Amino acid sequence: MEILILISQEENTQEIAEALFISVNTVETHRKNLMRKIGTKNMIGLVKYAIQQDII
Repeated sequence: MEILILISQEENTQEIAEALFISVNTVETHRKNLMRKIGTKNMIGLVKYAIQQDII
């Protein structure tokens, strides 16, 4: 959830990793898993989902 919120705030992978004290690879893995679970092909789809679900 935190990663989805930070993506929606236009943070890049490196900034998200630093903010959450995790590696860049971990951020990318979470992002890919979110995209797979939601069924979207890109980051715009993730942001759309977050808006539709009132996450952001």
